[in-house]
Amino acid sequence: METNTIIINNLTKIYKEGENQVIALNDINLTINKGEFTAIVGPSGSGKTTLLNMIGGLDYPDSGNIKVDEIEVTSLSPNKLINFRRNYVGFIFQSFNLIPVLTAKENISLVMDLQGISSEKSNKRAMDLLENVGLIDRANSRPSKLSGGQQQRIAVARALASKPKFILADEPTANLDSKSAENLLDIMERLNREENITFIFSTHDPRVMNKARRIIKLEDGKIIN
Repeated sequence: METNTIIINNLTKIYKEGENQVIALNDINLTINKGEFTAIVGPSGSGKTTLLNMIGGLDYPDSGNIKVDEIEVTSLSPNKLINFRRNYVGFIFQSFNLIPVLTAKENISLVMDLQGISSEKSNKRAMDLLENVGLIDRANSRPSKLSGGQQQRIAVARALASKPKFILADEPTANLDSKSAENLLDIMERLNREENITFIFSTHDPRVMNKARRIIKLEDGKIIN
């Protein structure tokens, strides 16, 4: 089996809304291999974000399981899930989620500080990542001084800081103008190609779909293709 393969078996998630039940994921079976550039697409409420959250260990299913490198993610304790996310997963959200009081470089370094990496090494990697996303000249800028596109590029650099096995990107272009979205996608596509980092997107954006090399369609919590 190829290393860093994500294997999803019979995954089901049901949310309760009052007396009603919403089936967010309905018996999902899926394999995603290392190095894929994959988009999960479907209408609102189809289960895209829920599926990403399950893969990233942000939520537990009601049944089924997810394995990464023979680690059964869906049965890990909360503490072990923290370690899994720190070592395996980089997250990119549509709302950027940068810490406003920290500079661009500090936002990126924070992840490495939590990993116990020395300041010297984390500062060097942060600067290398800033160069990689074309923002080394904004290292000391706080998020409020950056455009939306620049903030999302910082978020990509932050997601890469821990050297994750895969990146989960939840609607990463939703709050960006066309040019910023294209620049961001070009950067992620290059990182995928040059460093063989797996990218998994949830998206409505046709620009992301056009870049993706694999499309997984969800509808009512089921894969339909």
